[in-house]
Amino acid sequence: MSAFAGDSQLDLLLKKVETRYNRAKTLQVLYVEQYTPPGSLRRTESGQLQLRRPARMRWVYSEPKGKLIVADGKFLWMYTPSDNQVEKLKLEETEDMRAPLAFLLGKLHFDKEFRNLQGHAEGADMRINAEPKTETLPYSAVEFVVASGDRIKALKVTRFDHSLLEFSFDQEQLDLPLDAKLFRFQMPPGAKLEEGP
Repeated sequence: MSAFAGDSQLDLLLKKVETRYNRAKTLQVLYVEQYTPPGSLRRTESGQLQLRRPARMRWVYSEPKGKLIVADGKFLWMYTPSDNQVEKLKLEETEDMRAPLAFLLGKLHFDKEFRNLQGHAEGADMRINAEPKTETLPYSAVEFVVASGDRIKALKVTRFDHSLLEFSFDQEQLDLPLDAKLFRFQMPPGAKLEEGP
């Protein structure tokens, strides 16, 4: 149970959030992504995220334009237009910090995935702090901000190297018809393929 095991209100909220996302078959949302490497300036990117069960993701970036990340259930494909290069990684082995977001669809179990869960009210929202249960994951802490309707509107991931990856989400839609073709990566013309370990 959560660190606030006596706080039935927090436990009830966690169950409602789990139910919301675990019942959904697809999710589409606009996002703003901010990445802060240790000792460096923050980089901001944005676009549209689409998820489809099981383990399918498509990140279409509007900033920087043309950047694309696709998870097809087995592999994570990352296309960077500035150098016309594609990186291919096994999904279960990737340390890309976007990968944890796949749990938003069908695999969200707070007590199974996290420990030291704590909730703090922020106006009408609830900020939930957590640590991963296993040390094999590439991050050391996660924060969720849950808005009305049991919707996750922000997520902050802290890596062991103290880099930060923060997301804010807007215009979330569940169970839209998303074509399976969206989650099949097509090599851009002339792009160089680099396969990860």
